[in-house]
Amino acid sequence: MNPALKNLAAMEYPGRVIILGQSQAGKTVVVYAITGRSPSSQARRLEWSEDGVWVRPTDEETLKKGPIDLLVYPAMLYFPGGVAVSNGKQTAEVRRALGNASNPLSVLSASLIAWEYEPDAPIFTPRISGCVLPGPKAALNIIKRGTHGAAARDSFEVMLLPGKGKMISTYDGVNKDPLRSFVDKPLDADIEGTDSAQTAEAVYESLKPSGGGPDFRVAVACLYAGDIARNKYVFSIINRYERT
Repeated sequence: MNPALKNLAAMEYPGRVIILGQSQAGKTVVVYAITGRSPSSQARRLEWSEDGVWVRPTDEETLKKGPIDLLVYPAMLYFPGGVAVSNGKQTAEVRRALGNASNPLSVLSASLIAWEYEPDAPIFTPRISGCVLPGPKAALNIIKRGTHGAAARDSFEVMLLPGKGKMISTYDGVNKDPLRSFVDKPLDADIEGTDSAQTAEAVYESLKPSGGGPDFRVAVACLYAGDIARNKYVFSIINRYERT
């Protein structure tokens, strides 16, 4: 088990994962990872575009059997001045709020006010989101189903320190139906590696099943930001379907 990512490695099925942190050299790091159990969830890939990283289908026919609106979306969006990341279409809302902001907690609170958890009963998957601003400043947010169906919202400031990272996931890591929502404050998920490729590989390996269990890995994307204010980003993407 990778000691830097032991909390992630201990999860049998985390769902979607966001990690915000900083490399030992002081570069801002944003990671988005996808795991999936169903054929439609597995039939996805992460794809780089000029404005960020998008979740796209690998198999159009298989993907049509699942809820397209929840399976295809921008996972990361960036511009000179900030990075937005989430497990759904709310990524675009977070990005729009980054423009003139200086407080990442305010960005998430304002941009996500109209959003609720996903309507995929009986699981009601939480929406997880994060953002990074120059400074560097960062925050994570989760919206999950609370008492009597109301949306329960939590935001967390993330201190970006060399070699350190914080992680949030959609589920608590237990592969049991119905899946349970992530319930903790962000967990430690320290940054392993010196560049985006090494960090992406470390996260991908930490998601590998132990003891011969099913392999739920779908994809991992890792962004390294040398200068957020000047839009200097480097990406690495691992798609399982390309390796198998």
